[in-house]
Amino acid sequence: MRSIWKGAISFGLVNIPVKLYSATQQSNISLDMVDKRDHARIRYIRVNEDTGKEVQWENIGKAYKINDNYIVLEDEDYEKASPEKSKIIEVNQFVDEKEIDTIYFENSYYVEPEKSGVKAYALLREALKKSGKVGVAQFVLRTAATLTVLKPMDNVIVLSKIRFAEEIRSMEELSLPAKTEVKPAELKIALSLIDQYTQEFDISAYKDEYAAALRQVIEAKASGKSPKVKKLKIIPSKSDDLMTQLKASLNKKKAG
Repeated sequence: MRSIWKGAISFGLVNIPVKLYSATQQSNISLDMVDKRDHARIRYIRVNEDTGKEVQWENIGKAYKINDNYIVLEDEDYEKASPEKSKIIEVNQFVDEKEIDTIYFENSYYVEPEKSGVKAYALLREALKKSGKVGVAQFVLRTAATLTVLKPMDNVIVLSKIRFAEEIRSMEELSLPAKTEVKPAELKIALSLIDQYTQEFDISAYKDEYAAALRQVIEAKASGKSPKVKKLKIIPSKSDDLMTQLKASLNKKKAG
């Protein structure tokens, strides 16, 4: 793996030199865009809006528009805005992880200590495990302010990006049922159904079955075969009554 960022974690007066590595990868199949007529790959090019000519990567910059004029930013300009946040992951507080709703979570990264930070890294990792807390920290990743959570997972500290509150859309425009629309008897059976399906979570039990099935379709087409199509049969509920459906669900689970 190649590190994507180097800097330090700071909590109190302790600084831990670290590197960040992407902790995730895509499981879906990578598909190319092609011209259906001759299977030629579609290529996207970046063009100058005024001249219509292609612009090479080394000549492309990022800019902010003020009064119809663009102010081009260089790499050093981002560090000038906040040099300490560009190099230091500053832990502002420690909280219970359950206090942070899953809607806020984004990408995750592995945190690896530099040689000079091994002892302090181990101390932070074990302290987080013992306390059951996670660290909330801010820093600048690439060119954006980043809010993160630091938590231990086995022997590694994982840094997960979380969204700022203003990035979460309001629910006010949604048409949602009121709590009073739920009947106590229906709720009781729904809780029984949840209890029947409750088991210890094992992430390894879940596979990207769609990607595997799509790969089989691709391989069949590549060998000149006609892929088998599974016909989806949607079986309507035998009853429109919610209570009847819930009871039938309980019986189905018991039979299974």
